Amino acid sequence: MKKILLSIGALFTAVIAIGIVFSNVILFIKKKTDEDIIKRETDDGHDVFESFEQMEKTSFVIPSAYGYDIKGYHVSLHNTPNTIIICHGVTMNMLNSLKYMHLFLDLGWNVVVYDHRRHGQSGGKTTSYGFYEKDDLSEVVSWVQNKTGHHGLIGVHGESMGAATALLYAGDHCEDGADFYIADCPFARFDEQLAYRLKVEYRLPSWPLLSIADFFLKLRGGYRAREVSPLAVIEKIKKPVLFIHSKDDDYIPVSSTERLYEKKPGPKALYIADNGEHAMSYTKNRDAYRKAVQEFLEKINILNP
Repeated sequence: MKKILLSIGALFTAVIAIGIVFSNVILFIKKKTDEDIIKRETDDGHDVFESFEQMEKTSFVIPSAYGYDIKGYHVSLHNTPNTIIICHGVTMNMLNSLKYMHLFLDLGWNVVVYDHRRHGQSGGKTTSYGFYEKDDLSEVVSWVQNKTGHHGLIGVHGESMGAATALLYAGDHCEDGADFYIADCPFARFDEQLAYRLKVEYRLPSWPLLSIADFFLKLRGGYRAREVSPLAVIEKIKKPVLFIHSKDDDYIPVSSTERLYEKKPGPKALYIADNGEHAMSYTKNRDAYRKAVQEFLEKINILNP
């Protein structure tokens, strides 16, 4: 009996250790510093940081419903209420959004860049890969609507986790305040993405590790991985969506975007980039990316051809 109790105790301890370790990796994923992001973006040919410093812009602070502040900038260079909101990916911050900012400024739109919870200048203790971030995005959309007097159009561009956040917002929030979305390399389901990364990075099976981690995610973070699923809400999205992914993405497979595109009803478009790894479609295919965005906006009558 003593051996049985010791074995049960050892198993219980192992389960707790696994749950804490894996949920730590997910909830408290290591973030890149400003210096890391600036160096990477500059090395990739995005010379945007000095011009951003010199631009006329307004900083803002928006209270999140979850008890922290969301911080960002409103870049208003054009005499128009039309605004694009840019959502960065996990481990990044709004500095990573600046390359996309210029794309939309060149199209005559004003731009909002901001930091997700637990990233950059914003508050928040954990990362939720869109579960809580979608509600923060709702607050940002409302801020833009109030800023513009509910005039003009609003678009949302998201990269990676930011793309998943945009789709979750569009599908989960009945008000659906934006007029269109651009989702660049989103995952379809977070639980599937975790299982894929476990296999690729650690050569580990998803069961029972993912089930254990999921329990601790709920316990410590308030959500389960399976609850973070753009695929589960994609059929609710009525507004137009441009889906973007590079065919060589080995971090989030292109099949994730293809599944989302196939299931999305109504107006939509798909651009599969020939070059680039994860979240590098714009960097490696700038002209084609710009063309895809412009043609999409013309197709949905946002821009005049």
